[in-house]
Amino acid sequence: MRIGIVCPYSWDVPGGVQFHIRDLAEYFLRLGHEVSVLAPADDDTPLPPYVVSAGRAVPVPYNGSVARLNFGFLSAARVRRWLHEGAFDVIHIHEPTSPSLGLLTCWAAQGPIVATFHTSNPRSRAMIAAYAILQAALEKISARIAVSEYARRTLVEHLGGDAVVIPNGVDVDFFAKAEPRPEWQSDEARGLTGKEAGGTIGFIGRIDEPRKGLPVLMRALPEILAARPGARLLVAGRGDEKEAVASLPAGLRSRVEFLGMVSDEDKARFLRSVDLYVAPNTGGESFGIILVEAMSAGAPVLASDLDAFAQVLDQGEAGELFPNEDAGALAAAAVRLLGDPKRRAGLRERGSAHVRRFDWSTVGADILSVYETVTAGAAAVAADERATGLRARLGLARD
Repeated sequence: MRIGIVCPYSWDVPGGVQFHIRDLAEYFLRLGHEVSVLAPADDDTPLPPYVVSAGRAVPVPYNGSVARLNFGFLSAARVRRWLHEGAFDVIHIHEPTSPSLGLLTCWAAQGPIVATFHTSNPRSRAMIAAYAILQAALEKISARIAVSEYARRTLVEHLGGDAVVIPNGVDVDFFAKAEPRPEWQSDEARGLTGKEAGGTIGFIGRIDEPRKGLPVLMRALPEILAARPGARLLVAGRGDEKEAVASLPAGLRSRVEFLGMVSDEDKARFLRSVDLYVAPNTGGESFGIILVEAMSAGAPVLASDLDAFAQVLDQGEAGELFPNEDAGALAAAAVRLLGDPKRRAGLRERGSAHVRRFDWSTVGADILSVYETVTAGAAAVAADERATGLRARLGLARD
């Protein structure tokens, strides 16, 4: 099958949607399909052979964050050329309502179109206002996928119609088989005794994006360190490190270690190394891929009780939840979990079993089934139209 996938966000500023598209494309390539991904990218960005650049993106505020999008006449011309050269059996557009390549592709494409909706934003005035513009494009979509029940709800409430829920995928074994890095592990994890009560807490996310919740974790950290003097926080992600710790007492800042951006391999090793992974995100999340990655690596998870996070964590059975933006509750839960190895081991066991439903072997097969359904439907329609045309030329009436 010839598959064309459209990424709305810039390939050179990676995020959850880009990682999902990358892994989806590579899953289908391993199965022997032909795949091409169209994505915004700067001229000097190294791209995998299956990615085609649609040109540089510009930053646009979107869904509580800043997305780098690509739109305009030049972009539209590149979309049309990509579609013509690709001659795809199916086109898979991600975030077709964002002002980027997905919407341009929806306008220009012919044939079977599958769309995945990642956004969960029940108060999106912009989406409501843009409905009249979007309607014609959305009517061309053959099948809709939502990455969570909350993304599906946003779609239904704002645009009408419905979608099948297929979550984001993860290569579970990639994380499960990663080797911990001793320098990231706690003394307890390395079997050292006689040390101060401690533990390693992990956080991955953009430091300077408030909705990722690092400020909430920083407010909780003094209470955690008071109860666990040997504990430390490892932070992976881009942003202003000095600003991130500015609210901490000076004597505690050394207990926070910033690793900057990490590779996929180091992210897996990071999650294999920590005693507790904390996701204090405050909103705007439609899924929670980092929670799936953490569970895959066997990290006990403590997360804010966002609807999407609660769903991923099986309503608190596969990871613990705390009230959103409540730093005191976060601190109390973290102290309790760091002091309870048996509870953490139970979370590891339940998380490792629960996460298998998000493995690409399941998620990819579900998406491929959607492709096969829409292409079969398109083929049936085309065959019927050919038969109708032949009967007309022969002067025969339809049965």
